[in-house]
Amino acid sequence: MSTIAFFGHNSNEPAVRRRARGFLAAGHAVVGFMPHRGPKQAADWPVVDLGETRDNAYGQRLVSIFQGAGIAVRKRALLETCDAIYARNLDMLATAARARKKLGLDVPLIYECLDVHHRLTGHKPVARILRQFEKSLLKQCALVVISSPRFETEHFAKYYPGAYQAFLLENLMIEGDDFPARPETEEIESGPDRPLRIGWFGNLRCRRSLDLLIGLARRFPDRVTVDLRGYPAPGVLSNLEAEISPYKNISFGGAYSAPGDLSEMYAGVDLVWAGDWYEDGGNSLWLLPNRIYEGGYFATPSLAPAGTETARWLHEHGSGILLAPPVETALEAEIAKLLEDRSPLQKLRTQLLSLSRNTFVETPAETTKLLQAAQVPLV
Repeated sequence: MSTIAFFGHNSNEPAVRRRARGFLAAGHAVVGFMPHRGPKQAADWPVVDLGETRDNAYGQRLVSIFQGAGIAVRKRALLETCDAIYARNLDMLATAARARKKLGLDVPLIYECLDVHHRLTGHKPVARILRQFEKSLLKQCALVVISSPRFETEHFAKYYPGAYQAFLLENLMIEGDDFPARPETEEIESGPDRPLRIGWFGNLRCRRSLDLLIGLARRFPDRVTVDLRGYPAPGVLSNLEAEISPYKNISFGGAYSAPGDLSEMYAGVDLVWAGDWYEDGGNSLWLLPNRIYEGGYFATPSLAPAGTETARWLHEHGSGILLAPPVETALEAEIAKLLEDRSPLQKLRTQLLSLSRNTFVETPAETTKLLQAAQVPLV
């Protein structure tokens, strides 16, 4: 099969590692060219270390494009064995494109866009400059992989019509990962005599989401619990543990390992919080977070604000509760109703279990289809 040079923005980041595992599960080899944030973690594939970066350090990341490309070029022998170059996020696309050009490589370059950063949106000079930069890189790409259809309609089709080929690959779980079978309907606990449990898992970056969940904990101190797991965003939720310490019904379990911890996490809650206002009016409206797929696989429905792409997906699959504005009022009202009658949760869980496993899990065939769309030789 093919060998993929994977330029990822952080070799420790769970979504980056999941994409690499997806290639491996489909029978392809992976060579990582990646910086890291925090102590480096071991990987199941060779990784060329492009140095250490920090969250939101945009000046440093600009410099790292040139430094990382220089390191990659010095690993010429590795890059020349690859059948395709796969780059996640705009800065890594720039790094990969620079290395590819310097080495004169004629292999497909694939750009994966999981978020449309707010600096790329709007009409400010910096946004226009960054879009020109992105447009110049798109000309070199065989394929743009998007995790939500709204990224295409709201960004790529709007600013670069006819300049790219898109491939939708939602942010699913990966076939071959070591997670257990889906639960059976009769295994689902829904007794009314215990607190209603809400989980917020993953990249914890939204101030408003935390405030909403704290508000629920304060409103229902003995009847609602909130479980937090993941990675609090620096500068946004840096003081997370101190903020929740006054509330006995809110817990923070720290970082987790995916897929190993997922079953326990989702089995431990009744609802998944899937709202996000981190980049309100743009990316937060358009994205599809991985927690809706993880929750769906384990038959745990989601809560999401109406009008978002997340809400559209949940409505289409009948797998969540949508909150009309004002969200604060709607959330409290929905939780109050569920505290009196848990049967809607059981119906949502039954609906989730009726959906195909492939709704939540990316198969090797889908991964290979992506490479075929970019005309990668499947040797």
